[in-house]
Amino acid sequence: MKKIRLAVVGATGMVGRTILKVLEERDFPIDEIAVFASARSKGKEIQFKGKTVIVEELTETSFDRGFDIALFSAGASNSKIFAPIAASKGCIVVDNSSAWRMDPGVPLVVPEVNPTALENHKGIIANPNCSTIQAVVVLKPIHDLFGIKRVVYSTYQAVSGAGMAGYNDLKNGLEGLPPEKFPHPIANNCLPHIDDFLDNGYTKEEMKMVNETRKIMGLPNLRVTATTVRVPVFDCHSESINVECERPVDLDLLRKVLSESKGIVVQDDVKNKVYPMAINAKDKDEVFVGRIRKDESVEHGINLWVVADNIRKGAATNAVQIAELLIQRM
Repeated sequence: MKKIRLAVVGATGMVGRTILKVLEERDFPIDEIAVFASARSKGKEIQFKGKTVIVEELTETSFDRGFDIALFSAGASNSKIFAPIAASKGCIVVDNSSAWRMDPGVPLVVPEVNPTALENHKGIIANPNCSTIQAVVVLKPIHDLFGIKRVVYSTYQAVSGAGMAGYNDLKNGLEGLPPEKFPHPIANNCLPHIDDFLDNGYTKEEMKMVNETRKIMGLPNLRVTATTVRVPVFDCHSESINVECERPVDLDLLRKVLSESKGIVVQDDVKNKVYPMAINAKDKDEVFVGRIRKDESVEHGINLWVVADNIRKGAATNAVQIAELLIQRM
């Protein structure tokens, strides 16, 4: 595999640090690496593969050095400014923010689901929302087997999805301190409110799941609805997914195909109380699925419980997997 010149943007944040960890774990083929962040992080030292890398300030000239790929995790506003600059210098950007996800000219990619979308990139590739990524990894085999008519999402999302501020709100809240990130206490509580509310009564997070699912699956008219909830769990998102299929569902076949699908681990032995749990998914790259059963209220319906590490597969690992696919095409 070709060794490349790599830039990591937003390297000091929660996702950025995890990107570096995943790159090291997967022995990503790097010839040279540079890490960028805001001015306040300039000069900080980061350890990578036993060497010290100095954090540089992200500027308009940062990509003049001939990078092959840049992994961005610095927020939508920075991505809108700096991703086009990087792309104009011949650097392929894999962006983890929401800035480019619904741009019709930008591929929105989950490697297990739609890797061929990379063939049409124009220098910027979008990494989907964390809650969408783990869902579509499971939905793709279901659609291939039985066709999908409708999807109902109910999510139970960890505070790490809101960054360190969300993480600290739960940590401090357990000690009786008031919240700073969330509008209400998250300790011992559930908030049916992730991101801003829209005029239709949904939140931005819920509409991300609706629109991103359609784009990634290549099903622009798919009926999808979502309720996303923040729960007092530090890491890993859990999702209840109800799927109405076009054809009769064979549960034994479904379990077999899911267990053989890349990136999926089936944990579905309810007699022995085996099912996916957030506490077991932490630091894992796979998507875990269980509680697989028929929805007896509709024809051809099924229910599933899906859990994944939102910082790894839901962000960092998915971005690195996209970069690995890009290298194969270079």
